[in-house]
Amino acid sequence: MSIASLMRHNPVASYTHWLHTMWPAGKPEKLPLVNADGTTNVAGLYVVGDLTGIPLLKLSANAGTRVVREIANDLGADRAGDGELDVAIIGGGTSGFAAALEAEKLGLKYLVFEASEPYATIVNFPKGKPIYKYPTDMPLEGDLEFHDKSDIKEGLIDDLREQTVDRGVKWAKARVEGVKGGKGRFQLDIPGGVEAPEGVSLNGTGFVVGQKTVKAKRVVVGIGRSGNYRKLGVPGEEKPKVYNRLHDPADYCGQDVLIVGGGDSAMEAAIALAECGANVTVSYRKAEFNRPKPENIEKIETLAADPNARADIEEATDPRMVPSLGESATRATPRGKLELMMASNVSAIRDGAVDVKDAEGETQTLKNDSVFAMIGREAPLDFFRRSGVPIIGDRGAMWWITLLLFFTFCLWVYTWKSSFADNFAGFNGLAIPDWLHFDPRAMVQSLQNTLGEWAKNPANPIGVLLNSAQGRSFYYTLLYTGLIVVFGIRRIRRRKTPYVKWQTLTLMAVQVVPLFLLPEFLLPWLAGLGAFDSGFGAWIANTFFPNQSWWRAYGLILAWPLMAWNWFTHEPIWGWLILGFLQTFVAIPAMVYFWGKGAYCGWICSCGAMAETLGDTQRHKMPHGPFWNRLNMVGQVLLVFALALMGLRALGWMGVGWASSWFSWLSSDAPIISYAWFVDLLLAGAVGYGVYFWLSGRVWCRFACPLAALMHIYARIGRFAILADKKKCISCNVCTSVCHQGIDIMSFANKGKPMKDPECVRCSACVQMCPTGVLTFGQADRDGNTISKDPAWLAASPVQMVESSRLTVNGGAQGGA
Repeated sequence: MSIASLMRHNPVASYTHWLHTMWPAGKPEKLPLVNADGTTNVAGLYVVGDLTGIPLLKLSANAGTRVVREIANDLGADRAGDGELDVAIIGGGTSGFAAALEAEKLGLKYLVFEASEPYATIVNFPKGKPIYKYPTDMPLEGDLEFHDKSDIKEGLIDDLREQTVDRGVKWAKARVEGVKGGKGRFQLDIPGGVEAPEGVSLNGTGFVVGQKTVKAKRVVVGIGRSGNYRKLGVPGEEKPKVYNRLHDPADYCGQDVLIVGGGDSAMEAAIALAECGANVTVSYRKAEFNRPKPENIEKIETLAADPNARADIEEATDPRMVPSLGESATRATPRGKLELMMASNVSAIRDGAVDVKDAEGETQTLKNDSVFAMIGREAPLDFFRRSGVPIIGDRGAMWWITLLLFFTFCLWVYTWKSSFADNFAGFNGLAIPDWLHFDPRAMVQSLQNTLGEWAKNPANPIGVLLNSAQGRSFYYTLLYTGLIVVFGIRRIRRRKTPYVKWQTLTLMAVQVVPLFLLPEFLLPWLAGLGAFDSGFGAWIANTFFPNQSWWRAYGLILAWPLMAWNWFTHEPIWGWLILGFLQTFVAIPAMVYFWGKGAYCGWICSCGAMAETLGDTQRHKMPHGPFWNRLNMVGQVLLVFALALMGLRALGWMGVGWASSWFSWLSSDAPIISYAWFVDLLLAGAVGYGVYFWLSGRVWCRFACPLAALMHIYARIGRFAILADKKKCISCNVCTSVCHQGIDIMSFANKGKPMKDPECVRCSACVQMCPTGVLTFGQADRDGNTISKDPAWLAASPVQMVESSRLTVNGGAQGGA
């Protein structure tokens, strides 16, 4: 049964598709874990260039320059002795040679190790490939510059070689398999030995031809993402007619060509080949194209329908594998045919033919002269594993062991701070030791001095604090608030944008005042002063805080069903019922309509506050993909659970005995499955925080929070969107990789479509981290038309901030002239 048919017959599947699974669910590429400044967990080993996730020439050159300057400062007078280097530079690309130029200028002993030839990645680009040197106005920090104005591969190569190789920058031909040791005592493993390239002398470097180990005090790795091409895994893949890139379409005119892949590079290759006379079949494993830019999809579908249609490609997309079209597309050759085989898979490659299994599972044999497997590359991750640098997404035995240990600790903490620690059946083994049942108020009151008298006075601030400190939750909330403040300040210092500053300050203020000071200090103090004894104060206390239940003040911020216990009461507390209704069903829907779910999750909620502060550096650990997208529906199940309990509670208030019994059992008395234990303690507490440093800080928020589940429904009809300027998108996938809600943002960005996935919490990580300033917060209608953008004072993109300031300065200068 097809997906469309299934949704017609299954309302749950249809609802799931509408709410979550209709959105793209691509995964970020696995890369080594590298800090923003190029440092890694291995002290003294730096990573620069493409493997940091940003394939831009100027950024790579600047990164190489900066790390060498840092190395020179770090080394000081401690320079390399005989037989070792100050800095070993692995990879002879833009970042590697920029680092070499800076090392030479600073007097460091260095050597570039390149496995094939200088600038090999660019050399292997197709003939006449356009090269984009974005950002165009970015100043370069080192001596490597980009003088060539032709903006094509050949001119760039000549320019770069003239500045480096031709002027004697030291490099050796060597394939480094790994790095051992640490800061000050690195050893490079070179099984094939060091070779002297033709015309290059190793004299003066301290190394000889054939040497298999090299010592260095520091290491800079700039080997790029040009690892091994992904394999099809089918018989015949090793045949000489199978290629991974298209150099010149004219070489295949008149041939029968199969292209495997559904990305921009595969599409552009197919269009170019058909334009110059090849008969092209495109085999793609999915039923529809998702990642490519809309114009490429339109062009290839147009050619498939009408071979005589024009399909000129105006702009290159993939920075690594893009065919050269400038000359070939204008040649006067007969047009070829182009056929799309969607939901198909290659099963075998043979001489003169290929076998392809179609969407119905039938094997078709196609006449074939050449095959292009354009399904991407695998970054050289084993090099980093051998060198001790962790890979984002790797999960070994230690990953699972540490996760389980920390989760167990969190389960204990949340059990300790709750009433389950003392009286929940089935968990007697988690009973709290007597030494944790201490009473600081009684200890201070026993003192026969002024401090003791203050402690006895309910109107004295010290007495109020000591009274609050009798509860275990006081210490938890104090620690929680402290973490948000400390890591909030660190986040502001780390991410210097107005958006992050005001968002984080707001989250800190909400946590400190209404979620800590109000219930733990201000309300009890006012009560001690008699503010709630009569008049309006008495009405407030009776309406919202019966029996001095000051903890209910959390409900001012944590709306239903997060703060369900203001509603799940033996007798209705009408103040909270009315206020909670206005919060959950009036105020929050209005906020979500204009500013998205993140207006609450990213600016108000305490769970979000911890995720954006303590969890700021963990966001890249959120799993991505179709399975995890479907798991988002857990929150919908818990939302139904909360609604059912609310219905039972209301029936109980109306005197229905069985409803009260069922409510009591399901809300708190049932072992394991009660709302109090399973949702509040296990999922929101132990799971939510137990996996913080392994699966990011938004696991509870994304998968299980019932209020978030409700807001997902609101967001589906809202106007909030992350807008994208597709002309600036380089498909680097940084935006997707830093999303701690698992959203495939790049699938929207490289098409120029507004991102309206309801999971978005407006954290701004994707907007801030985009190296070309593609993304902007704003609003869009249902047709994707922009309604408005966020104001400049709330800017979230550093790139856009710089570009805006340059425009202002340039405009002002011109105006003054």
